Amino acid sequence: MSYYAFEGLIPVVHPTAFVHPSAVLIGDVIVGAGVYIGPLASLRGDYGRLIVQAGANIQDGCIMHGYCDTDTIVGENGHIGHGAILHGCVIGRDALVGMNSVIMDGAVIGEESIVAAMSFVKAGFHGEKRQLLMGTPARAVRSVSDDELHWKRLNTKEYQDLVGRCHASLHET
Repeated sequence: MSYYAFEGLIPVVHPTAFVHPSAVLIGDVIVGAGVYIGPLASLRGDYGRLIVQAGANIQDGCIMHGYCDTDTIVGENGHIGHGAILHGCVIGRDALVGMNSVIMDGAVIGEESIVAAMSFVKAGFHGEKRQLLMGTPARAVRSVSDDELHWKRLNTKEYQDLVGRCHASLHET
């Protein structure tokens, strides 16, 4: 794994988390219990603190970067799809950010919300609980249904299970 200290700050990773060897963590990064960090993810805590709370996943090729003197947070059981960019934002508990979406500075995605793939959430956006957001710029189109939230939770559970599978059997050949 590529962990780098920056200005005296060292990434802190819970021992039950899995960080893929090709992922890069720099500086003020805190990774919670049972978190999955995928291949080629970049978590750069050089401007502000990055916090990935328990049970969350940051998938392949994601970028997470802070804004000066702020915390960028992925809440408990958050689900960040392949190639997403999180910049100085807060992703609420049990929320999903779809593949290749961009969430900008100061944006807050509400708990149990879903951001559709390829969406762009503008700086300063403040979402509510359980919203489906989509578009460029993203807007709330309706509430997340019980079935959609159930689907999200099943997929998040797959990544939580993947943590143990990777600890048990992932190795370079």
